[in-house]
Amino acid sequence: MTDDSAPALPDTFLWGASTAAHQIEGNNVNSDFWALENQEGSFLPERSGDACDSYHRWPEDLDIVTSLGLDAYRFSFEWSRIVPAPGKVSQAELAHYRRMVDGCLERGIAPIVTLHHFTNPRWFSDLGGWQKSENLAHFLEYVEAAATILGDVSHVVTMNEPNMLAMLAAMVAQGEREELVAGAMPPPDAEVSARVIDAHHAAREVLRRASDAQVGWTIANQNFQAEPGAEEVAREWGWPREDVFIDAAKDDDFIGVQAYTRVQLGPDGALPIGDDVERTLNGWEYYPAAAAEAARHTAELAPGVPILVTENGIATADDARRKDYVRESIAGLRQAVADGVDIRGYFYWSLLDNYEWGSYAPTFGLVSVDHATFERTVKPSGAWFGDLAGRGGVAP
Repeated sequence: MTDDSAPALPDTFLWGASTAAHQIEGNNVNSDFWALENQEGSFLPERSGDACDSYHRWPEDLDIVTSLGLDAYRFSFEWSRIVPAPGKVSQAELAHYRRMVDGCLERGIAPIVTLHHFTNPRWFSDLGGWQKSENLAHFLEYVEAAATILGDVSHVVTMNEPNMLAMLAAMVAQGEREELVAGAMPPPDAEVSARVIDAHHAAREVLRRASDAQVGWTIANQNFQAEPGAEEVAREWGWPREDVFIDAAKDDDFIGVQAYTRVQLGPDGALPIGDDVERTLNGWEYYPAAAAEAARHTAELAPGVPILVTENGIATADDARRKDYVRESIAGLRQAVADGVDIRGYFYWSLLDNYEWGSYAPTFGLVSVDHATFERTVKPSGAWFGDLAGRGGVAP
């Protein structure tokens, strides 16, 4: 059990929830992931379909954020909507996402906008995607378009979990289908890693010229923990899979920490999760210390860069267990802040039970969704989390 004696988090601390466009909007028919989930014989068990219909129901989602007493909302733009074909920017889609930004501001919610959350336009992937350096120009065309509606947004994430993106590229290239926990995946495609780092740096400069937003990106933090004698193995695993991406953020305005569990390493690499260990619905070890440990590691590698915990949560059908996980996570973060780690916000993943990249079964949400009627129902953990935020993270 985590020590819960640390001081409350400051009034300036951001409390929010996160979502991603493809996982909640529905019918992102121009994206490469839509193509994957709808191809004949797809290995994915479910398709996103209508998802949570948040493309139309976003005002209701924002009202829920407000009702919970949260002051920030992290959501993403869908590139394949804004640029449906090379060189063709949709003004209607820019207007749609600007309405979402305005909806946040009108409710007193800080909009935290992610520009790339895993999905690419189908045409971009058909051109070779991140495997080809010349395609960087297409991404920057999108960033330039998006920047026109981001002038008064407080924080912009250029890319979500680029390390995961690069590792998935390596898996696809090798024809592998391993469990999607980064530590259990092959090392990233080095060329893709270099290209997304270049893309991030170029996008950061575009956004800084066009807005006053704080600009950064988010990392999938895996908390590589070495068994005795495996310390060098942990360093070798950590650099290409995580640390090189943290290093690339040293000149950012903030860095997003996204942590759910840990990966233990022995002399031969990642160790299996023990049979006696509690697991979440997506098979990860129940490990609420993840966020604080990831924040401490990130602060060591990128000193002076403020941290937002942009994702942390648990896939569970036991709502009481969700409270336990978050309570311990926040207690660890409070202690990290007391120890001098510059953490400025926490965003629970996810606001809604959504499409988890192939399945609706792992339920992370503070809010359940009836996928026939799209009725939203705040779970007890949602109301509890809002109360926890109002107390500065100190549980009653």
